[in-house]
Amino acid sequence: MVIKTDELPAAAPADSAREPSSQAGGKGRPGAAELPSVMVLNGDCPESLKKEEGAAEPPRENGLDEAEPGEETTGQEVIVIQDTGFSVKILAPGIEPFSLQVSPQEMVQEIHQVLMDREDTCHRTCFSLHLDGNMLDHFSELRSVEGLQEGSVLRVVEEPYTVREARIHVRHVRDLLKSLDPSDAFNGVDCNSLSFLSVFTDGDLGDSGKRKKGLEMDPIDCTPPEYILPGSRERPLCPLQPQNRDWKPLQCLKVLTMSGWNPPPGNRKMHGDLMYLFVITAEDRQVSITASTRGFYLNQSTAYHFNPKPASPRFLSHSLVELLNQISPTFKKNFAALQKKRVQRHPFERIATPFQVYSWTAPQAEHAMDCVRAEDAYTSRLGYEEHIPGQTRDWNEELQTTRELPRKNLPERLLRERAIFKVHSDFTAAATRGAMAVIDGNVMAINPSEDTKMQMFIWNNIFFSLGFDVRDHYKDFGGDVAAYVAPTNDLNGVRTYNAVDVEGLYTLGTVVVDYRGYRVTAQSIIPGILERDQEQSVVYGSIDFGKTVVSHPRYLELLERTSRPLKILRHRVLNDRDEEVELCSSVECKGIIGNDGRHYILDLLRTFPPDLNFLPVPGEVLPEECTRAGFPRAHRHKLCCLRQELVDAFVEHRYLLFMKLAALQLMQQKASKMEIPPSLENGDPPSSESKPKDPPAPEVGSEEEGSSASGLAKVKELAETIASDDGTDPRSREVIRNACKAVGSISSTAFDVRFNPDIFSPGVRFPESCQEEVRNQKQLLKDAAAFLLSCQIPGLVKDFADHAVLPMDGATLAEVMRQRGINMRYLGKVLDLVLRSPARDQLDHIYKIGIGELITRSAKHIFKTYLQGVELSGLSAAISHFLNCFLSSYPNPVAHLPADELVSKKRNRRRRNRPPGAADNTAWAVMTPQELWKNICQEAKNYFDFSLECETVDQAVETYGLQKITLLREISLKTGIQILLKEYSFDSRHKPAFTEEDVLNIFPVVKHVNPKASDAFHFFQSGQAKVQQGFLKEGCELINEALNLFNNVYGAMHVEICACLRLLARLHYIMGDYAEALSNQQKAVLMSERVMGIEHPNTIQEYMHLALYCFASSQLSTALSLLYRARYLTLLVFGEDHPEMALLDNNIGLVLHGVMECDLSLRFLENALAVSTKYHGPKSLKVALSHHLVARVYESKAEFRSALQHEKEGYTIYKTQLGEDHEKTKESSEYLKCLTQQAVALQRTMNEIYRNGSSANIPPLKFTAPSMASVLEQLNVINGILFIPLSQKDLENLKAEVARRHQLQEASGNRDKAEEPMATEPEPAGASEDAASQPAAAKDPPSLSLQG
Repeated sequence: MVIKTDELPAAAPADSAREPSSQAGGKGRPGAAELPSVMVLNGDCPESLKKEEGAAEPPRENGLDEAEPGEETTGQEVIVIQDTGFSVKILAPGIEPFSLQVSPQEMVQEIHQVLMDREDTCHRTCFSLHLDGNMLDHFSELRSVEGLQEGSVLRVVEEPYTVREARIHVRHVRDLLKSLDPSDAFNGVDCNSLSFLSVFTDGDLGDSGKRKKGLEMDPIDCTPPEYILPGSRERPLCPLQPQNRDWKPLQCLKVLTMSGWNPPPGNRKMHGDLMYLFVITAEDRQVSITASTRGFYLNQSTAYHFNPKPASPRFLSHSLVELLNQISPTFKKNFAALQKKRVQRHPFERIATPFQVYSWTAPQAEHAMDCVRAEDAYTSRLGYEEHIPGQTRDWNEELQTTRELPRKNLPERLLRERAIFKVHSDFTAAATRGAMAVIDGNVMAINPSEDTKMQMFIWNNIFFSLGFDVRDHYKDFGGDVAAYVAPTNDLNGVRTYNAVDVEGLYTLGTVVVDYRGYRVTAQSIIPGILERDQEQSVVYGSIDFGKTVVSHPRYLELLERTSRPLKILRHRVLNDRDEEVELCSSVECKGIIGNDGRHYILDLLRTFPPDLNFLPVPGEVLPEECTRAGFPRAHRHKLCCLRQELVDAFVEHRYLLFMKLAALQLMQQKASKMEIPPSLENGDPPSSESKPKDPPAPEVGSEEEGSSASGLAKVKELAETIASDDGTDPRSREVIRNACKAVGSISSTAFDVRFNPDIFSPGVRFPESCQEEVRNQKQLLKDAAAFLLSCQIPGLVKDFADHAVLPMDGATLAEVMRQRGINMRYLGKVLDLVLRSPARDQLDHIYKIGIGELITRSAKHIFKTYLQGVELSGLSAAISHFLNCFLSSYPNPVAHLPADELVSKKRNRRRRNRPPGAADNTAWAVMTPQELWKNICQEAKNYFDFSLECETVDQAVETYGLQKITLLREISLKTGIQILLKEYSFDSRHKPAFTEEDVLNIFPVVKHVNPKASDAFHFFQSGQAKVQQGFLKEGCELINEALNLFNNVYGAMHVEICACLRLLARLHYIMGDYAEALSNQQKAVLMSERVMGIEHPNTIQEYMHLALYCFASSQLSTALSLLYRARYLTLLVFGEDHPEMALLDNNIGLVLHGVMECDLSLRFLENALAVSTKYHGPKSLKVALSHHLVARVYESKAEFRSALQHEKEGYTIYKTQLGEDHEKTKESSEYLKCLTQQAVALQRTMNEIYRNGSSANIPPLKFTAPSMASVLEQLNVINGILFIPLSQKDLENLKAEVARRHQLQEASGNRDKAEEPMATEPEPAGASEDAASQPAAAKDPPSLSLQG
């Protein structure tokens, strides 16, 4: 299934910590390594493929115009990038010369950055670099500098200041002073975000050398805090953000601010004064400082008296830091200490992230004075335009020019993708800031006289509109509700067209921001659009939903290029004068040619076909699968579309069906040489259910799992037959024609399924001549709606039951659903299916997450309208009141109305004169918990068609086993609320849980396009493929290359880089390089914390991997504290009863056993055993392993009876599942013998004691501590890392086996399972049950699924 290449990987499913291949969306994309034999592009069948091989390939399904660069070219292109680095010597005033490693394609500017970051040169900003007396240009690449080579000397020369340079300098000094202060991360500004890893590892893991005390066997305190132990009921919030020692920053200055004497008067300007600063030193000395062209010096001004003459000491310093060092000893001491600490932090803790991540909790912070922050807030510093000539940025021009950059070879593509990514992240930041300013009322509307809902705004060259139905535009589609959802649909359209990336077709920069209950759409502005009327500008499409429709040949040509990857059918519609107009998109997609001559398309809200399950059309009957599930249901709006992933999965499903039908007919021909039986009529399309040949269940199975080998082999064989018969035999042409007709293909010579997005669109009429085509299209849409219900949802539930995907919170559940093309409005249906599933107990965690998601989404819908009625002064009171009604057990919380603190004299009179009908801004205060929960249940029924059995939060918690803290996290993340970090007493019936002081902030929730690094992604995929084939070295090199390319495009921080680092760490670990594994995994953890969030399920996963590598590097206490952190986060995010918890507890138990904390170890291992038994069934191999681990601990305690009992359980499972002769069974039986001998010996000793009393001569009891190696071996087993057996023969067998599996996967059209089940499985999910039939499969795959 091809994920939208641009889907924001908001949450890579926690479970599988899936490789970016799934995150980055190319889930089922044929990668470079795969054959196009079966997985043909939509619209190609094998014969057309042959013809097109030479011609330009149409855009791939992932929408990248370049087919992967052929392998040969790639090799050469890569070399271009990796020019070897060299080192230069830097001479800076006042310090020893030092050498610096540089690479030829760096810019001179990057050396500037390095010097501004280095501890000994960080206080300089205004300097140039000279080589042999010649000044180097800031923006030239190093390779273009003449005479620059290994060992050249670059001299740092101080330059005179300008006002701009002086400002930059002050800003930089302030940044250095604040470098350890986390307040920016808590406040969600400047792309700062939190990371807590260093708290648990005591600094950097790389320098572990100094802490390796032998095997760290001196006693370490292993006892976790009470709340982490299995069975603990408390879920504290404070440990989520532990206090970091470095945060109590060393105070260097009390105040550094702009002086009130700015700007300098004319006569002082002519003396070179640029600006004045006011400083209070830590010793309480107040000084006034002049920034002049030559540097900084003290002047004689005071707060009330201006005297610009220099004060003593008359010391002029080029850097503000040097001046402050002179006048304040405390500053000198603390600034040096602060920089030392700053440089010691891991760079990943301080680099900015590409998009802002917000924290939903924050500790109480003091608000400190900060001149730069104050200045930023009141000047419209929008992004970085003061560093750019011309001040405000022309966003549209930047977005479109970056798209036009050349893309012929790898270096060009890298430059282009890097530029696109950078502009997008800057645009997103600016749009977010603007949207908040609009809602907070800080921007003047361009139509101020109109009603507030109808106002539009322009700020910083971005156009903002609110999500309300103005001018009855969406009257037929559901009014305001439709207007609210249209922007996200439009964004999905933009995302899709951007991904297809057709030259000459332009989309607008689009960001959708939800803030304070309002939805704001931010768009870049088409040049000239504001001067003309919309009617005149639109040359393609319709502005009134299909009454007047126009078309344009150039647009048709451009859109035609997108129609194949997007599966859009070119079609004709009638306009109001009954003329036929040809379109290649939905009618409301508008084409406007800007004044810059570019062809823009906008309003892409109906790029994908409608979802008939939620669009009742009078007179149309849906297939039986739909009606059985209670569809069609009227939704709140008529803009429900199928997701792109669903369209792709459906077409792929149809393709397999096409192959099977053709195969059947060809075989019949060959067998009988008789006439072909007439094919099925199109009226009865052979959807997987109505085919009598095989019952629907196996069909679903094959759909998801890649079915049995034989079926696929046939399809593959057949693809070849059809290709070879190409056109020679009229019969085979007939076969293809029949098969095409049966699957609804629009061509009769090749498989090509496409959708007409205008079908069932109110107000759109089709010409008479197209009636048959329209009928077929209607049928296709019905089939797609049925496919979602009969294949995708059951397939998803099956994957849940097999634990092939393991979501841990709402976001990861939503991600998994969306990857399969299932919209969130189907959540109720998914839950119904989970309830009815025979494996209901093994789906317990899914049910809980689903119910929690259902409740918080319903609450979010209510919260949105609730907030719209609140004025700014009542915001914190209103939000805390809502949270009390939602989560607190206190029966009747009372809202505190604002304006209690201040009394205004005029207030009463104004109240009386208020015109009737003015908004009553206190309506929110009357909400009660009973009313809110009644509304939530109603919303769940209306929106998700699911009946919740609860009237209060406590009933919900009781009935569904939810946790209030988890609900609080989910609602805060969904609505952008930030609350105070403290322990909340949700269950107190005497006082409400929240006060208004507990609500710290409300952040925007931002949706945007996420541009991709295509080449890096291909490298990553081929690297993965190599690894899966057992070529670790080659895989490692490819993935390192991918990492370089990702860094090249995204900068240092990105979700996909995180996945790259994780895989690299895993490979290094398997190849025995623990130090390298540690360093990569440490980066992966830091990056996951920074980019995804400190308690995102992905981060929990990364913590577990890091703990394993720490243990292997014999850092036991660190490994334990990391595992405890992971367990705490899992408890907070979900609770104890999750399949992942079994893995976590096994890890903790093993490590504790390794340090002989047996009693503690048993608590965790026995919990793991219970959880495994529940989720994998008492007979699974996982449970057998769990029994064995418990037995080993009992053996160490010399409690042989219990040990024997557990080992016997394990032995029985192995025997029944794998048979007597399997090595696992034999191992277990050996161990049983050994235990029995020990038990007998112990019994003898005991008898001896009874017989002879205390005088008995007793050999001392041996308590066996397991060796570290044996513990590590077990850890590897439970974490699914099996070292590849190295005898040559084994390797050959393994490769053959892998190749076989690989073919299977390819043939299955790369269904979702193309990735191996996650590697934390000692046996692939599902194999545990059928392992008896194929013991080999149970042993090998983990060694392949090295990805974690």
